Amino acid sequence: MDFIPINFYGNYIDAHIAKGVLEENDIDCWLKDENTVTIDPILTNAVGGIKLMVPKEKAGLAKQILESVRSEQKITVTCPKCGSHNIEPVNTPRKASNWFGAIVGFLTMNYALPVDTVSHCFDCGHEFPIEDEPK
Repeated sequence: MDFIPINFYGNYIDAHIAKGVLEENDIDCWLKDENTVTIDPILTNAVGGIKLMVPKEKAGLAKQILESVRSEQKITVTCPKCGSHNIEPVNTPRKASNWFGAIVGFLTMNYALPVDTVSHCFDCGHEFPIEDEPK
């Protein structure tokens, strides 16, 4: 049986949620490069993230299932500025405290750039904290 990647993830939590959804729908799947990304997150981009592998003949169905789950999740969040549901969480280094942390980290030889995750509306460009999202 040939397996192909249908999606890529930057962390194991999102990857396991997607894997669980597919397994609930009787689609055999596994995660490639999960251990590498989990043990050394700096290598995430180098290896291409965690790959969700499914049988080639079920790839279309698996993509359709994951897209429907994603669409359902998007409907639950509304932009407070324009009312759009075209919202996704994004990482942003824009806050002054993040840059202060980066400078302190550079001086102490820690080169990780701190970032905050916010909700971003792709229709109007408004960003708002995730904890302020309506439930």
